[in-house]
Amino acid sequence: INYGASWCGVCNQILPVFRRLSEKFPKIGFVYADIDECPETTRHIRYTPTFHFYRDGEKVDEMFGAGEDRLRDRLWLHS
Repeated sequence: INYGASWCGVCNQILPVFRRLSEKFPKIGFVYADIDECPETTRHIRYTPTFHFYRDGEKVDEMFGAGEDRLRDRLWLHS
């Protein structure tokens, strides 16, 4: 899950990368959640962007900030 916000410049920069990576990793589900549009489910998010990685319904990893290489590495790790 990519937690971001429309007013967050870094979030806006990583979103196209997030979409491209979703095509490269078709077996992984990719979800974007805007913290302003989903305040009840994102109230625990303190930094944007924040990425949560889940396996079988359990959170297995978390990444703060953005970076295409970092994000791709995490996806490889969890794919």
